[in-house]
Amino acid sequence: MGFLFVLTVGLLAGTISGIVGTGSSIMLMPVLIYQYGPKEAVPIMAVAAVMANLSRILAWWREVDWRACLAYSVTGIPAAALGARTLLALPSHAVDIAIGLFLIAMVPVRHWLDRHQLKARLWHLAVGGAVIGYLTGIVVSTGPLSVPLFLFYGLNKGAFLATEAASSLGLYLSKSVTFERFGALTSDVALKGLVAGSSLMFGAFIAKRFVLHLQPQMFRLLMDGIMLVAGLSMFWNALWNSSPGP
Repeated sequence: MGFLFVLTVGLLAGTISGIVGTGSSIMLMPVLIYQYGPKEAVPIMAVAAVMANLSRILAWWREVDWRACLAYSVTGIPAAALGARTLLALPSHAVDIAIGLFLIAMVPVRHWLDRHQLKARLWHLAVGGAVIGYLTGIVVSTGPLSVPLFLFYGLNKGAFLATEAASSLGLYLSKSVTFERFGALTSDVALKGLVAGSSLMFGAFIAKRFVLHLQPQMFRLLMDGIMLVAGLSMFWNALWNSSPGP
């Protein structure tokens, strides 16, 4: 029943994240913590995230912007490994609050940039990759952080989903390898990650038919919604982690 619960939530999370480009970790992580405990949940989610991003790449292969992917990954991959190594040394609730503020603030900022027709360049992606990569190593999910960055670069719908996934794949692989080297990613944990990731993969392919029928404006509104929900969930997670135990 535990596996079935994880698979069901994973399928829903994979479908939603396949439409908006992020959100699978935010939805699935509470279930993994409940089912396996927080110590195993982080590396399990890292494996599942690798599979989720791989599925979005396969679904939208022809629309990947490889120049943007390279600019983001060249700094993001080593930064993710560094972040994973320092995971236990930082106050996670403070990081969650900072990211939550950033996500909520990015909604009006995105609209302001749209009105002024400002666009991100490749060097912005490289800088963003370093920052987001490091945070990816530390916290469970920074997917919503990369959403505004790639949208500002000018990507939309399938091109956005594919490029963001291809760029994030290297970061989560780097994080998983680091966990494995430090003994946090055992064969049992990896198997649980593969089970959770399989449901996310199926959800991504279900989502493709919905994305193809989305109007660009509706897609951007969905982006705003997921960033607001993600930001508030970061606040909730920070309060939950900082509250005293029984």
